[in-house]
Amino acid sequence: MSGSQAVALQLSPLQQALLQRLVRRQTADQRLVRRASILLALAADPCVEATARRLGLTRLTVRHWRDCWLQAAPQLQQAEQEQANDAALLGLIAQLLADAPRPGAPPTFTPEQIVQLVAVACEPPEQSGSWPSPVSRRSSPAGPSTTGPPGS
Repeated sequence: MSGSQAVALQLSPLQQALLQRLVRRQTADQRLVRRASILLALAADPCVEATARRLGLTRLTVRHWRDCWLQAAPQLQQAEQEQANDAALLGLIAQLLADAPRPGAPPTFTPEQIVQLVAVACEPPEQSGSWPSPVSRRSSPAGPSTTGPPGS
């Protein structure tokens, strides 16, 4: 092993209880559950390599979430000292363990447009009024191949 020291992860009793609640929650996102499990395991044993091996993760993943927690620890302690309720503190923890925004192009459609598209797609063609009828497809000057599926 290298000569680096394991950084102890100090969890308050309330933080530990909230992380355990998150791990046991039936409807919790499994990414959050995995990350909370990492923190609970590191609180019990600060060795990154042993925790990674026990949880079947890479050392980089374990180290990343440990460092995120250590960086946010003062904010969490302050919220706890200000007597934040459990729901608010759990929200802070969930926010800390959430995925960072991913790079890339902005979405092409707004959520409202997606809902409208799905609604139109689920309507029978007769109700939408925008789909050509089979008769108009056959009598179309462009021919049936341009309005129907290939080879029709």
